Amino acid sequence: MIFEVNSIIENESNGGRMKMDKKTAITISRQFGSGGHEIGELLAQRLGIHFIDREVVTETAKTSDIAQSVIESMDEKPTTSFLYSLVMGLKPGKLGPDEYDMPLPQKVFHAEYNTIRRIAAEKSAVFVGRCADYALKDTVRCVRIFIYAPLDARIRRIDERMKVDRDRAAELIEKADKNRASYYTYYTGNKWGRAENYDICISSALCGTEGTVDSLERIVKNFLDAQ
Repeated sequence: MIFEVNSIIENESNGGRMKMDKKTAITISRQFGSGGHEIGELLAQRLGIHFIDREVVTETAKTSDIAQSVIESMDEKPTTSFLYSLVMGLKPGKLGPDEYDMPLPQKVFHAEYNTIRRIAAEKSAVFVGRCADYALKDTVRCVRIFIYAPLDARIRRIDERMKVDRDRAAELIEKADKNRASYYTYYTGNKWGRAENYDICISSALCGTEGTVDSLERIVKNFLDAQ
């Protein structure tokens, strides 16, 4: 998704104007119910760059031999192939000796990993989830963001969005966060949500969705201006 807004960005810190004339990647990792998807979409709109979420799935299906339905069924899902990995000499965070010898979940991850890197090489974008911060860890112009919020704030958000009671919302949050953490740790070897794995960790409950986007926009603009 691309937002048709001016790609010339005003730099509020010095009153000048800054052109995003080099490929820039912003990655959003997020706790379930923190509003990370919405924040990423609004940030992309503010910056006038692409917003990439489900597009990773559709683009991967186009450029690989894996059906889209299969990719969707395994998208950001923790693998169950740990024993296979031990037998094959693979380790979490490693892609293995041969893509064709991989179990299907690892093959899907590898394909999505390559899709993220290809998109980032082609255009500036905000990427949500799918270990994009890991896939783009060697990208110079990359800002890695983790969005979190207190449990009560996330429960309220899920309740409003999905119309479920408090207990059910808490269950959904616990399950989603556990899956995201397992997926991230298995494929990257890093701990999901640990501050040192990101450039920015910010609570969306502190200033709300718009306020969080305001803060991130200023930080990103200052980062780009310093490059």
